Amino acid sequence: MPNDAVSTDTDPRDLNGVLPRSSQTLTEGARIELDGERVRNGVAQLVLTLVKLLHELLERQAIARMESGGLSDDEIERLGTTLMRQAEELERVRKVFGLEDEDLNIDLGPLGRLL
Repeated sequence: MPNDAVSTDTDPRDLNGVLPRSSQTLTEGARIELDGERVRNGVAQLVLTLVKLLHELLERQAIARMESGGLSDDEIERLGTTLMRQAEELERVRKVFGLEDEDLNIDLGPLGRLL
């Protein structure tokens, strides 16, 4: 049998000579070293970016509803206060993780940049 073909009745432990070296390393119990701080910050950046995107979409929707006359003055006031508090909290959490505004600025394609 050629080296690049593996029969279905082959014992997986016998694949060491067939698999590329990088695959052997992982199958031999090697561990991937992860920097916990970088992973934490990466997850925080992703989550904050998604929350920021949702916040921007909510603001645009609120403006559209206000312009169409679909909200009462009281609803506009509550909505404005809520969006302002949400923006302040996003800013606070961004600073806690040491992220800059640019770290959350993703390219939305035809819609342009998020910020």
